[in-house]
Amino acid sequence: MAFTFLKDYLLHRLTAKSSHGTHSPFVYKLADEVIYNKRQVEDYHIIEAQRKRLLADDALIQVTDLGAGSHLNKDRTKKVKQIAKHALKRPALAQLIYRLANFTNPGLIIELGTCLGITTSYLAKAAPQASVITIEGCPQTAEVAKRNFKALGLQNIKLEVGNFDQILPGILDAQQKLDFVYVDGNHRKDATLNYFRWCLPKVHENTMLIFDDIYWSQGMKEAWAEIKAHPQVTVTVDLFWIGLVFFKKGQARQDFKLKV
Repeated sequence: MAFTFLKDYLLHRLTAKSSHGTHSPFVYKLADEVIYNKRQVEDYHIIEAQRKRLLADDALIQVTDLGAGSHLNKDRTKKVKQIAKHALKRPALAQLIYRLANFTNPGLIIELGTCLGITTSYLAKAAPQASVITIEGCPQTAEVAKRNFKALGLQNIKLEVGNFDQILPGILDAQQKLDFVYVDGNHRKDATLNYFRWCLPKVHENTMLIFDDIYWSQGMKEAWAEIKAHPQVTVTVDLFWIGLVFFKKGQARQDFKLKV
């Protein structure tokens, strides 16, 4: 798997373009103002200070794994700092997701996969006017995330605990529309495609869906290919680590690969 992943990464670097290689005004603006915007903001420093505290946290918690290729629940004891080191999104990617949320100006953000809440915190800070609903499968991991939200003074987050497949349909049914959905968990083809299809009835002109780890496995690559080919999708942006999906009416159908 590691060899295939590396090969996919090198191929992506060879075939991806920069903002100047795009012929879509929308994607050029997205690339220029959001994806390649390296300006530091105060929110980054505040959240990264919280990440640093997690990286030094020796507390042990029981981690329940509901996804990532397994149909079986797996309980393992881990230190918080181990999870922070290996499972959290790296700063550059979490900050890109922050900028994407800020650019979209959503009223509602849904995140699948809270983990310790660092990326959730970036989302909540990026769109303080938004309601952020985040789902985490592991109860003890969710408790750590709640403490992080409290420490950062974030009050626009609602954290749900449980299996995505059981919780997400009810959350989606309760919404009139979906503005911004970030899928970062249960990296299986069928599950990913289900989440995508469940979202479709509520998407609109300015909806952004983000799928994480689109090159995680053969199944995830197949899921990404099916998502790109769906007739409701008009624009996709493949950033290797994440894939962006848009539904803009009147937009010529195009798929982009950009270097990050």
